Amino acid sequence: MSIKNHLEIERRFLVDARGDKPWREPADVVSIEQHYLPTDEIKARGDLLFFNDMILTSLSKDELSLWMGHERWSVRLRMWNSHWILSVKSKQNKDTAIELEWDVEGPVAHAVLELGPFPSVQKTRYCWLGADGKIWEVDEFEGRLAGVVLAEIELGSSDEAVLEPEWLGHEITGLKSWSNSALASMLTRPDGLP
Repeated sequence: MSIKNHLEIERRFLVDARGDKPWREPADVVSIEQHYLPTDEIKARGDLLFFNDMILTSLSKDELSLWMGHERWSVRLRMWNSHWILSVKSKQNKDTAIELEWDVEGPVAHAVLELGPFPSVQKTRYCWLGADGKIWEVDEFEGRLAGVVLAEIELGSSDEAVLEPEWLGHEITGLKSWSNSALASMLTRPDGLP
C-alpha cells in the first residue's frame, strides 16, 4: 500500500449562511462530535497504537511505517452518528495531509473520553452534490461555535478544477486557525481567543 492511498487533498471555505441554505436539501446528514487528543500521549508499541496505557487499535506494517515516518500528527476521536472513529492526520502542505483511520469500539472511546476533557467540536454535516457531480461537505457548527459554517471538498489532485457554489465565501485552505483542531482548542481558552 503506498502513501497515495492515505493522502487527503481538500479545499476549505467559509460559507455565507445568512440567507437560503441550499446545501441542506437534498443532502445526507450526519451528526459529528470530535475530540482532539494530546498527540504526546499517543504511542506506537509493536503493532499497537496506545493512548497512555490503553490500546486504541492495531496497526498494519504500512500504517506503522507512516506513523513512525512522520512527527507531527493531529489525533481525533470522532463520533459519526453513533459510530466511533480514530483518525490521525499529518499535514504535508496547505491542502494535503496523510490520514489514517480506524474504527473504535464504543467502550474504548468512552474510556478514553473519561480521561478528558479534551478540546472538542460538535457539528452537523450536510453532504451536498454539486452541479459538477462532486460532493461538498458542509459543516454547521453547534454550541459556542454556533453560526460558523464551513465547506470542504476532497479532490484527486491539488490542481483539480472545481465548480464553486455561489454560497461559498472566502477560501481558508491551509489557514491553520480555521482547522477544526484550532477551533476546538480555542474553545478551551478562558478568553475564547486563538
